[in-house]
Amino acid sequence: MNTDNKILYTYENLEKDSEGYLKKTKDWNIKLAEEIAKRENITLSSDHWKVIIFVRKFYFKFNITPSMRMLIKSIQKEIGKSKMNSIYLFKLFPKGPAKQASKIAGIPKPVKCL
Repeated sequence: MNTDNKILYTYENLEKDSEGYLKKTKDWNIKLAEEIAKRENITLSSDHWKVIIFVRKFYFKFNITPSMRMLIKSIQKEIGKSKMNSIYLFKLFPKGPAKQASKIAGIPKPVKCL
């Protein structure tokens, strides 16, 4: 297989903002999410993926990245209150669930996040 003409898209050679969020959502893929998560010191579990996929769907449906409050309320409606509470989400994404999940999901940083 000749790979000379293929461009390898890694996190390093993609366009990002000053905080490392992808500038183009179309650049995102699962391998890239795994690479970003690794840089964030996160080993992705099935629950991480539920949140990542959820925030991507939310973004493309409403054209906005969910804030923390929006994320918790919306994900609890879809997945359930018993598991997806703020304490658990912070265990998954210790630097901030809305902020870190969005970064790994390849969508813009939530507007109200510092």
